[in-house]
Amino acid sequence: MGAQSLSSRAVIGSYYRKLNENTGMAWAGAVSMPFDSDQASEEYRWLGMAPQMREWLGGRLAKGLRDNGVIIKNKYFEATLEVLVEEIRRDKTGQVMVRINDLARRTNSHWVSLLSTLIIAGETTGLAYDGQLFFDTDHVEDDSGVQSNDITVATVSPGTATAPTASDFERAILRGAETILGQKDNQGEPMNEDASRFLVMVPTVFMSVASAALKNPVISNPSGTGAQTNTLVNLGGFGFDLAINPRLTWTTKFAMFRTDSDTKPFIRQEEQGVRMDAVAEGSEEEFKNRRHLYGVTASRNVGYGLWQDAVLVTLT
Repeated sequence: MGAQSLSSRAVIGSYYRKLNENTGMAWAGAVSMPFDSDQASEEYRWLGMAPQMREWLGGRLAKGLRDNGVIIKNKYFEATLEVLVEEIRRDKTGQVMVRINDLARRTNSHWVSLLSTLIIAGETTGLAYDGQLFFDTDHVEDDSGVQSNDITVATVSPGTATAPTASDFERAILRGAETILGQKDNQGEPMNEDASRFLVMVPTVFMSVASAALKNPVISNPSGTGAQTNTLVNLGGFGFDLAINPRLTWTTKFAMFRTDSDTKPFIRQEEQGVRMDAVAEGSEEEFKNRRHLYGVTASRNVGYGLWQDAVLVTLT
């Protein structure tokens, strides 16, 4: 697009077209529930399970919403791009539009950025609806008993915590799935007994070994001296997807999430969707400062949902 057609209307149109490609949202939608908001904050008290069927004895036993929950406050976010009038006039190769398209890509990755911050904070400062850290070893709700979604798995030589073998990773993934499947709700009932699809999220340092553990039909055995059949590849009825998250700084950890339930580990809340505004041709900004401004805004936030659908695995 040359200088003759680079109007603010064309710029905004190109931005929204690129935005609708929805790149950068692949795993965000799998692990989070979207909710619309119409106020400064929203309270989620539904966290917990619906009552289990019971024998009718002495009339109905109604159970309402739980007293505890989470409150998510909307925050206002922005990104503003400056384009000089001279840049527009001289743009013969579409470089300005490359920057606009990159702004759309950055906008689409915003949910990923917010959710990654939640995941990282889940073991140190991020509190779930029960008042415990999201990733914790002593969750207790009514009749659930003490439960953990923060587990450790020992590696076997020649593997180490920072350089596990595919066999180590296979075993760790299975332990993560076992943990999610075994969680109980506040009534002491199995919460994830119908789970069959999981997302394995790893930092970039585990990309190769995680790929091998999830895809290779034959992997090295625990001693590293031979080969064995990969249980994950041959585990009927269960599916595992891989997400590489460069935002994670872990060197000995990865996370797993259940993805085949209506409820999710995280909440995406939006009061106002993405909007682009321009101060461009004919404006006072152009007259005084010889530049156009393209600003993106959104009112949204994220929060913790069901900790039972997530597990943090630390290799030792």
